[in-house]
Amino acid sequence: MKRPEDDFENVYDLIEHAIDVAFFKGNMQLKFYEFLKYRKTKKYEVDAFIESSTAAELSQLVIELEEYIKGGKDSDHKQLREGYGHIPKPQARKIRNYLYSILEDAWRYSRDRRPGRRKKSSK
Repeated sequence: MKRPEDDFENVYDLIEHAIDVAFFKGNMQLKFYEFLKYRKTKKYEVDAFIESSTAAELSQLVIELEEYIKGGKDSDHKQLREGYGHIPKPQARKIRNYLYSILEDAWRYSRDRRPGRRKKSSK
């Protein structure tokens, strides 16, 4: 029997794929909030994603890209230049904003799905 949390595991794979595509092909097509709405994701699923290692990885990538864009002469920035040097800084800014938007979409969806936030239907 398939458990609901097994279905959400596909979302983690989708995020990993979106990260790879953003870095290697430059395509940033995942609109995460719209996707979560479309699949009628439960709040507990999004909250689990926010606490997941995948979200932590996204956050870390955003921080690293921010530091790469800022630049510097110390050893940390040298390592970042070696790791991200193949990406022009304007492209790195786009990727950083895209990855951060995925996190923002998850936070927003979780906030919007709080109890008591439902729209009343007018009769």
